[in-house]
Amino acid sequence: MKIVVCIKQVPDTKGGVVFNPDGTLNRGAMLTIMNPDDKAGLEAALRLKDKYGAEVTVVTMGLPKADEVLREALAMGADNAVLITDRVLGGADTWATSQTIAGALRKLEYDLIITGRQAIDGDTAQVGPQISEHLDLPVISYAQKIEIDGDSVVVERQFDDRYHVLKAKMPVLVTALSELNEPRYMTPGGIFDAYDKEVTVLSRADLVDVDDSNIGLKGSPTQIAKASDKVRKGAGEQVNLGASESVDYIIGKLKETHII
Repeated sequence: MKIVVCIKQVPDTKGGVVFNPDGTLNRGAMLTIMNPDDKAGLEAALRLKDKYGAEVTVVTMGLPKADEVLREALAMGADNAVLITDRVLGGADTWATSQTIAGALRKLEYDLIITGRQAIDGDTAQVGPQISEHLDLPVISYAQKIEIDGDSVVVERQFDDRYHVLKAKMPVLVTALSELNEPRYMTPGGIFDAYDKEVTVLSRADLVDVDDSNIGLKGSPTQIAKASDKVRKGAGEQVNLGASESVDYIIGKLKETHII
């Protein structure tokens, strides 16, 4: 079984956020981490590898420094790594990003593709499903558990206060939640091995069936009106009740939001 995991190097917001004049993120000027949902997806793939036997390939699109996050994935146990990088791919929104990644995935063999639900720098949850559409694959989103049954994948899909159980014949794309698991740590031996492994680097010329009008900033229909790292919070709802009424009020609110 061949599993491809799409991961992303995202800004570590603890180190601050830096914007370009056009509103896009200045990724080269920020501290970075592996996107949490993607890391959970990688851990899921590695557990499937441990349980069923599989070859795990990680793919990322980004600046040359995104090699760092691929090395981390290799140190965790991934077998292969692919970096998609080219100046013309910069400034891509979800549409252009998904087109680019799909163009790279057409060069690879896969039974299962796993992506994170969403990236913490965009929070759109669009790229995974868009990749599946470009590749004409079924998609199961919001996975909180992934199992293999013969030539099919069985997924528990999070849904409000319950979950769906869905089964799809492979090849299929699954988007993972950060709550899916607790990712493993890199091992010292894995770190040494990771830096001895070769990372495959793809450029614009290597993408399959991708038109120039659908890549990079020029191929991105999303227009950023304003970007800021300051988020105002609302005043919230204030009530003045007695102790007993307060308890009833809080319990009612928790039931409304399906927390209890």
